[in-house]
Amino acid sequence: MADPHQLFDDTSSTQSRGYGAQRAPGGLGYPAASATPQAAFLADPVSNMAMAYGSSLAAQGKELVDKNDWEVQYQQDTPVAPRFDVNAPDLYIPAMAFITYVLVAGLALGTQDRFSPDLLGLQASSALAWLTLEVVAILLSLYLVTVNTDLTTIDLVAFLGYKYVGMIGGVLMGLLFGKIGYYLVLGWCCVAIFVFMIRTLRLKILAEAAAEGVPVRGARNQLRMYLTMAVAAAQPLLMYWLTFHLVR
Repeated sequence: MADPHQLFDDTSSTQSRGYGAQRAPGGLGYPAASATPQAAFLADPVSNMAMAYGSSLAAQGKELVDKNDWEVQYQQDTPVAPRFDVNAPDLYIPAMAFITYVLVAGLALGTQDRFSPDLLGLQASSALAWLTLEVVAILLSLYLVTVNTDLTTIDLVAFLGYKYVGMIGGVLMGLLFGKIGYYLVLGWCCVAIFVFMIRTLRLKILAEAAAEGVPVRGARNQLRMYLTMAVAAAQPLLMYWLTFHLVR
């Protein structure tokens, strides 16, 4: 007997009897779930797509790791533009890093109540002077060692300017975590820039010696190797010299 206070008839039992044979045990009209959670996961096309994308990324990462050098690509004896080759020297990162370094230096001086426009200008001019001195010294050394290379002044400025990225990270970590954070981050960045300079400059300096037929252990080739090591070793020293006084 229907409830006199009920506004509508309850037809759920009737629908259940009428369509019970067509509905799956899982309810709501959807197919029953698979026997195991793994099978349900694999049956999902979105999951399959994610797995395929992850496998593709893993393959690309392995390909980059297995690559032995960081050669710059060429097209008809002309270096490929940086937007098409990640290994090509680019002035955008060094230029932005230099400006950011000057701003971060001003921030560090301001937090220590030592900020002044003259001091900030001295910081910027000092960093620019050291960069100019580096470029001139490398060009003079290449001339004295008689190295025939396609390194240009702009390329040297780009390669030497990458150290400002590590300097920014070291100073910021010094402001946040003190000298411990400064030394940890700056130390890691120094190792990274050292390896970077060795692996990039050897393709420009040592590879030219191999192309000229110079013996691997010849005197001239040893000078090229010493020059490459000296340029790489100078980067951590300058990174520390230009930033140690900004963290207290």
